[in-house]
Amino acid sequence: MKSPVKVDLSSAVVGYRPAAGEERTVPAHELKATALFDSYPWRTFRSYDKQKHYSGTYWSSTLSDHVIYESRLELANLMIADFDADVNRIAAQPFMLTATVNERTRAHILDYLWGTDEQPTVVDVVRRERLGREAVQLLCAWTRVVIESRGWTYRVVSEPDPTYLANVRFLAGYRRGWLVNQEVLAELRARGERMGGRSIAEVEASLPGYPKPLIRPALMYLLWCHELVADLTQPLRPATVLEGST
Repeated sequence: MKSPVKVDLSSAVVGYRPAAGEERTVPAHELKATALFDSYPWRTFRSYDKQKHYSGTYWSSTLSDHVIYESRLELANLMIADFDADVNRIAAQPFMLTATVNERTRAHILDYLWGTDEQPTVVDVVRRERLGREAVQLLCAWTRVVIESRGWTYRVVSEPDPTYLANVRFLAGYRRGWLVNQEVLAELRARGERMGGRSIAEVEASLPGYPKPLIRPALMYLLWCHELVADLTQPLRPATVLEGST
């Protein structure tokens, strides 16, 4: 950006929906993360002919409920947040932020709020090719000033690493634990640390009494839950080595 951003923090207010059809406005410095996590989305999306973005809902294992997304890029980052062990709350389109910036009133609807009540992270999802635009830089800059003045974290996320995203997307297919064979799951959990240092293929071979189509979903579920870990910066393969969660 060519010029500094001057934000009148005393003017910063947040609009959110504590219930469907209800709106509430509070000064930004009085905002509570719990209220936002428990609120309804500030706006929702609809599908229509020739729309530019693919919006929809994603079932989050973190919430055991659906979360909306406005684009495939939002979905990718939402899925990664759902996989993150440090995230136990997620809210989409959580609030509208208004403030006086460079002596002009500006408003912005944030994409996500995730993390915890004590350590919330406010998130904007922006395509990497748009990050260099001055208007986007201004928007993110003044938003950051307001959010960080509250003691919260502000993040701008773009396209994730494709290999990591592919692995998380694959594991997400096994995130519904009740669909996994519970007997196999219990057997794997009973083995605990003995699975550390062994490959997926070796663990599968160590349970000859169970069919492979029942073992792999249970293993993938344990990876999704972080009860097992693997290097997800590399493609998941039968040769991928597993480790116990630290």
